[in-house]
Amino acid sequence: MPRNLNGKVALVTGASRGIGKGIEIALGEAGALVYITGRSFDGSNSPELLSNDLLDTKNAVEKAGGICIAIPTDHSDDIQIKSLFEQIDREQNGQLDLLVNNAYGGVRSLIESKGKPFWESDISLWDACNQVGLSSHYVSSHWAAKMMTQRKQGLIVTISSWGGLAPIFGVAYGTNW
Repeated sequence: MPRNLNGKVALVTGASRGIGKGIEIALGEAGALVYITGRSFDGSNSPELLSNDLLDTKNAVEKAGGICIAIPTDHSDDIQIKSLFEQIDREQNGQLDLLVNNAYGGVRSLIESKGKPFWESDISLWDACNQVGLSSHYVSSHWAAKMMTQRKQGLIVTISSWGGLAPIFGVAYGTNW
């Protein structure tokens, strides 16, 4: 991959595995300084099984030739999100060129309620699926936009899933119109 992002600062949320990990490695290969977040360095605070932790992911970015800064962040906590952006602002003199909203916390809840109509699932399903994802993406975008508008440049990308294309809460099941 060409190194065309030299001098750019990127943040990838939810970067311990999967899509986030792939994106951050590619950004590092392209020359960006990449901040990454996840709930912990060792996965011990995570309710989901993590195949790789932030340190492993940081090492993967660095092995690909990138510069990576891993910051444990619980994206269900707006104060931690704000603190994350304050740290980037301080360390990078207000520069943030790219935010990739990728953090998501609803996988386990979705698996547990698979096949159930939403009214038979625990009411907490909504928060589990939307707090770390929809809400945290909004909060991160808010803080990123404050930084980006000061420099009159930047890009915010939000990763979605198949859930954006099909009903996942069972709303369409069990109804006859």
